[in-house]
Amino acid sequence: MCQKLSIGIIAYNEEEFLPNLLNDMKAQKYPHEQMEILLIDSCSTDKTKEIMQQFRDDNLDFYSIQVLDNPKKIQAAGWNVAIQNYTGDVLARIDAHTKVMPEYSERVMKTIQDGEMVVGGIRPCVIEKDTSWANVLLQVENSLFGSSINSSRRSTEKTYVKTMFHAAYRREVLEKVGLFNEKLLRTEDNEFHYRIREAGYKLCYDPTIVSYQYARSDFKRMVKQKYGNGYWIGLTLKICPGCISIYHLVPVAFVLAIVITSIMSLFGMGQLAILMWAIYALFAVGNTVISGIQHRFYMASILMPFMFLVLHVSYGIGTCVGLASTVVNKE
Repeated sequence: MCQKLSIGIIAYNEEEFLPNLLNDMKAQKYPHEQMEILLIDSCSTDKTKEIMQQFRDDNLDFYSIQVLDNPKKIQAAGWNVAIQNYTGDVLARIDAHTKVMPEYSERVMKTIQDGEMVVGGIRPCVIEKDTSWANVLLQVENSLFGSSINSSRRSTEKTYVKTMFHAAYRREVLEKVGLFNEKLLRTEDNEFHYRIREAGYKLCYDPTIVSYQYARSDFKRMVKQKYGNGYWIGLTLKICPGCISIYHLVPVAFVLAIVITSIMSLFGMGQLAILMWAIYALFAVGNTVISGIQHRFYMASILMPFMFLVLHVSYGIGTCVGLASTVVNKE
């Protein structure tokens, strides 16, 4: 039996990227008469909502296209709007800053119809413009040393994971688990998937399900993103420790190690600092070389070890600030 798939897309000022994603929706191979698209606007100040409305009016082959408002603006609230309004058997979440292949929805539903309750797949990063600097940023983002060892980022094997990108949920799961925690601005996925696991469901990672996210276009924005991610990991650690995996804490451990070994060096015990920095340099340079061999070397590639360091320290400092902060919700 062909089940109905609802796809939720939340956008804020995405007039540049949203048309491409909507074209991806039109290209989906899953039967359009069994697909519902929920387009949720988070109070955009550009033409995002107009683009949504035009897509709804021009594409009558889908089962349904809803254009909805997210007055609270934050991601978690937008996903809750989707949960409260979808009519399908399955709800899939896709970020607006994303590219999906025509087979995406077909493969999601294939895995669901195989008996899984929550499914998702790999989410590599891609670039907006093919420049040497953008390619270096992409290599940093996609590198094992620059992103994460989390299996839901790069595994080629079908497996069960703690959290995943662009997940799709059977209705039964959402009815039992409820809504996203709107107090969390960056880690709502981690907490939501923790509750799903606590409710007895498994999250199936299928590498044949592929969606792409556009990498940050400049290093400053990338640093800001990593700091914010670390900040919300720190806050979430106080609210829901079970939501956080050990790899989330590696950057803060690194920052603390820098502080401790620096203090030790002031008292004549610098051997540990030398060892730590030697190991770090080996990994940073090694990952730079591996990325260059796998892809391509650019003049800016010599900056990659330094970029790794800045990103790791930014994330770690963010976690420290989050742990020290008493603020839980910043709307």
